[in-house]
Amino acid sequence: MVVVTCENSYDRTSELIVFDSTKAGVKGLVDAGVTRVPRIFYTAEDAYTEASNDPEKSQINIPVIDLDGISKDPIKRSAIVEKIRDASEVWGFFQVVNHGIPESVLEEMLNGVRRFYEQDTEVKKQWYTRDNSKRVVYNSNFDLFGAASANWRDTTYCSMSPNPPTADELPEACRDILIEYSEHIKKLGCSLFELLSEALGLNPSYLNDIGCSEGLAVLYHYYPACPEPELTLGTSKHSDSDFFTVLLQDNSGGLQVLHDNYWVDVHPLSGALVVNFGELLQLISNDKFKSIAHRVLASRVGPRVSVACFFTTGHSLSSRVYGPIKELLSEDNPARYRETTVKDFSVHYNATGLGGKSSLLDFMI
Repeated sequence: MVVVTCENSYDRTSELIVFDSTKAGVKGLVDAGVTRVPRIFYTAEDAYTEASNDPEKSQINIPVIDLDGISKDPIKRSAIVEKIRDASEVWGFFQVVNHGIPESVLEEMLNGVRRFYEQDTEVKKQWYTRDNSKRVVYNSNFDLFGAASANWRDTTYCSMSPNPPTADELPEACRDILIEYSEHIKKLGCSLFELLSEALGLNPSYLNDIGCSEGLAVLYHYYPACPEPELTLGTSKHSDSDFFTVLLQDNSGGLQVLHDNYWVDVHPLSGALVVNFGELLQLISNDKFKSIAHRVLASRVGPRVSVACFFTTGHSLSSRVYGPIKELLSEDNPARYRETTVKDFSVHYNATGLGGKSSLLDFMI
């Protein structure tokens, strides 16, 4: 890396190019023995307070919702829908347990992520690209050259639906579990879209019928141990662009949600999955359900691994148009957003990058 000796010698673009050209990501820096965080990762101090530092706020947590019985007991289902409605309107985040995916599958998925990132760098490099049209995209920071600061994280993107890759197109290190896990998540996603439809007062099949569950993008992240975590972030403050995200995280912690102007820790819960809403769901629900900002802290201890499954057709050629759901609108609740395709919304979001303003602002009427 370029050594910064004074303010005038700092050429950010050159340093970004040098970093990207290694095709080894942040893990490559750590493997090389870096003891200082390179300046391209420096992140400005955040304006919000961490809830853990406030005695009155330190005990608040995002809701945990037990999905047991959603298909067998109408009374339980009704109660679960009510809990989801409350969590959706207040938090935009919740954790689910008894979701139907075996813990052995969750653990193997996390192990598959570790195998991919911890294999020989030369093997891994074949997947490194900034061409988002590829079926598998491995790189460090999709917005590396546009964001104000780089994040201490490497990511791999796989588009698993509606046009899934063949097995041969996926990395061998996590191929089998990626396919199996994606099938589980698609099934869970359809169930969650039914519950969300009911929470909006719509027919249970509504969101599935309009294609919200058609697309699935799986992103698996690797956050290496950081020598100076106070200078950077694992993931900058942002809200997601999709309909909703299902996140599998290991037990490292670090995920925080911005709630009432406080950063609230999302404590890992064994066997649980985190669900959070994206900006597209906020758009079609006309602000009924909120897409909330979140971030991931860097840590001296690592690696942290996670798998984020995004329900979106962002990279497909679908021409389906989405706008505020007509059944939710009234004279007192007019449409707040203009219509858009998922692809156009995703392109705009990616051009904005993480850490900037919400993409929704540019779609407001």
